[in-house]
Amino acid sequence: MSYQIAIDGPAGAGKSTIAKKVAETKKFIYVDTGAMYRAMAYFMLINKVNPADASTIEAKCTQADITISYENGEQVVLLNGENVNAHLRTEEVGNMASVTSKNPRVRERLTVLQKELAEKNDVVMDGRDIGTCVLPNADVKVYLTASAGVRAKRRYDELAAKGENCDIAKIEEDIVKRDEQDMNREIAPLKQTEDAVLIDSSCMTVEEVVQAILELCK
Repeated sequence: MSYQIAIDGPAGAGKSTIAKKVAETKKFIYVDTGAMYRAMAYFMLINKVNPADASTIEAKCTQADITISYENGEQVVLLNGENVNAHLRTEEVGNMASVTSKNPRVRERLTVLQKELAEKNDVVMDGRDIGTCVLPNADVKVYLTASAGVRAKRRYDELAAKGENCDIAKIEEDIVKRDEQDMNREIAPLKQTEDAVLIDSSCMTVEEVVQAILELCK
């Protein structure tokens, strides 16, 4: 039997950073669900699917086999057996992913693939609907959050470090709006399950959050 750790929470809560460190410590596979959605978008692009053509997107998505493995310590996203890491971070793929990720059939297909991956491997998976939809029977469920102000400051610092000009008030406004959208969307809304442990990282270091999650693992 595989061991599954599900980490859900709003945008900017540090889910990916925490999940990667927990996976590294436990020697589990970190499942980057966002990268899987990007791989699906890339599949649509190379098959020249019109982003406005929902019926074709629904039909084609069943032909994409997407999984994650590790090669020389690096996470590799495989699309029908091919390493597509180099293609996932382009603006074109990002734009397509924003469309395809809203398609119910695409979400259904990727949920199946994510479940299959978790059944065969010990995993740490983060997202918005992992504990509710993807891994409802996970061994450990965490709802990781932080105040909107703290999340905005983290994002501001990240952008400022890259030399980008940004407005922290606007960032916080966008975060609040994103929370509202995620919590009220029709398909797989963001919510804390009854059996998930709430961790508010507003006043915690990354190391403290990681340790708190590790202590939940039996």
